[in-house]
Amino acid sequence: MFAVALRDSPPPAEPAVLALMVLAHVAGDDVMGPRFLDLTGMDSASLRAQADQPETLAAVLGYLMANEHDLVATADAIGVKPEALALAARKLGSDW
Repeated sequence: MFAVALRDSPPPAEPAVLALMVLAHVAGDDVMGPRFLDLTGMDSASLRAQADQPETLAAVLGYLMANEHDLVATADAIGVKPEALALAARKLGSDW
């Protein structure tokens, strides 16, 4: 029975995929989106243009790591554990 549960579990997502999911969530949030743009100095057009860049992905994960409430809320919204986002941030080289 235990083996069935493991087999039915989704594989862990790649760090870049998790970061893109986070970015989509943050950008669509009325509070986090503008705050992230303010902190990075980006506007929405430059964010769209640079969304696939490793630096942008690391920045959005670092942004979440700095605020536990936003981290937990985002993890819940995208269906992962906060620890998965912290691991993705480390793997992408976030400076948090």
